[in-house]
Amino acid sequence: MKIVITGSESFVGKELISQLKDSNFEIIGFDSANIKSGGYEFHQVDIRNPQIHQVIPQEADVLIHLAALSRDADCRGRPYECFDVNVMGTLNLINAVSMKKVKQFIFASSEWVYDEFKEDEIKDEHAFINIANHHSEYALSKLVSETNLRQKYEQGFCPVTILRFGIIYGPRKNNWAAVESLMSSVKNQSEIKVGSLKNGRRFIHVSDIAGGIKKSIGLSGFNILNLTGNKLITLHDIIETSQNLLGKSVKIIETNPSQINIRNPSNNKAKKMLNWNPEIDLKSGLKTVLPFV
Repeated sequence: MKIVITGSESFVGKELISQLKDSNFEIIGFDSANIKSGGYEFHQVDIRNPQIHQVIPQEADVLIHLAALSRDADCRGRPYECFDVNVMGTLNLINAVSMKKVKQFIFASSEWVYDEFKEDEIKDEHAFINIANHHSEYALSKLVSETNLRQKYEQGFCPVTILRFGIIYGPRKNNWAAVESLMSSVKNQSEIKVGSLKNGRRFIHVSDIAGGIKKSIGLSGFNILNLTGNKLITLHDIIETSQNLLGKSVKIIETNPSQINIRNPSNNKAKKMLNWNPEIDLKSGLKTVLPFV
């Protein structure tokens, strides 16, 4: 199988390639960075380049689109730059995939496309999304690209798989999520300030994200799937588990204990459809993070 991966040198891209290398896949990596991990064909190219189709193999089995401005902080207050990369770049790839008759388009979206979660609400892929509640350029860019892909599929485009990633963490030196940041604080500080210890997300280890992407290769039709952790993980869980692993106790100050923020997107559909199940629990995941904090 020929697999094209945009954002091949990203955190998720590198982990995905590591998992795919053990299988019978021919990997073609695209990234704007001037680096190469090795062991696969690589092209330094911007996803907005109108000539990108020239380096996509004819009738490749799948294009996995990871490249993006992938953090809210990278997009906040920069709507033109955000939409230029995330929306126009995706449209450019859609055109290239059509030209080269690629057999499947896998799109890395985000759980941030869901708007407000109320109290203990759990949302699945059929949840109504009120765009008026969105104030994040990043979330809007992903939602617009999802809509563009749905429209193209209905017009005869190849099978489309949209994967809404949960909050990813894992072994990396920078661009940390709350998991890595809190573990670093436990390790290096004597006091930690948080809004509410009950704030929670379906955090998911990068290894499990890559496993879910791999399992989605070959899906037919149009599908939207949440790739999130198996359960809600609170800030309290992260701090407590970090303290246990480090053998250390820190002073915790809650600045807004009653203002609880929870986002809880279900992963049941992905588990059933892909025969996929996140394997890395919080303790095991934090052990992989420890050398980097």
